[in-house]
Amino acid sequence: MALDGRHALVTGSSRGIGRGIALALAESGVKVAIHYFQNEAAAKETLAQVRKRGSDGVLIQADVTRPEQITEMFRKLKREFGTLDIFVSNARPEAPTFYAPPLDITLEQWDTAFDSQAKAFLVAVWEALPLMSDGGRIFAITYAEGSRTGGLQPWVGMGSAKAALESLVRYIAVAVAKRGITVNAISPGWTEDSVLNTLPDQVQQLIRNWHERGWTPMGRLGTPTDVGDVVTLFCSEKARWITGQVIYADGGASLMNPEVPPEIQIE
Repeated sequence: MALDGRHALVTGSSRGIGRGIALALAESGVKVAIHYFQNEAAAKETLAQVRKRGSDGVLIQADVTRPEQITEMFRKLKREFGTLDIFVSNARPEAPTFYAPPLDITLEQWDTAFDSQAKAFLVAVWEALPLMSDGGRIFAITYAEGSRTGGLQPWVGMGSAKAALESLVRYIAVAVAKRGITVNAISPGWTEDSVLNTLPDQVQQLIRNWHERGWTPMGRLGTPTDVGDVVTLFCSEKARWITGQVIYADGGASLMNPEVPPEIQIE
């Protein structure tokens, strides 16, 4: 899919799902601003991979939990690109900064989750829209399962923040619809080279086995490339009539019945 000449900003794109999105866009001819918080070496590697795919980009550092740094990030983006066609809000802080059950989570951890998601998205959209022509594309990366369930107790901060993010996507989609700008949330399932790989080895293996046994009907976990391809698909002009939606990109995992063992659901 050719998107030649367009410009994108993908937050948290030095590694993981963000990198997968940046590289998929680069393969379609998009110039990409690679955002990172602390890992400059990883961001440089992503930019090198973007260039190997025949595109180009820039590095932009910012802490997205701080609105003034988001504003400065877009100032630099304007100096480098001048315009913006695609904005992907993907950045998420490291798990220890928010990962605690509801009766133990601190207000600092709670604020970190919300500041990095709904607040960061709102401020970024404010800054992105003046740079974006009609027909632009805005995405928020969410985890919809975590925003509507309560079993994974230490996810309460991020799950609540993602729920707020998904709601905000709908409101902004309506606000910018007359400009032909679409706003959607993409919800990956468990994905390799992501937060999964920060978990203890035993936990990682349990999750992989569970999905390979059938909890994901396609029999595997997702990859950053899978998610990047979905974002690229929705950048197409043919996706212009889809906005304000949560798009599940999870190989069918969200279709499964949590009350029934996967062996019974899939033969």
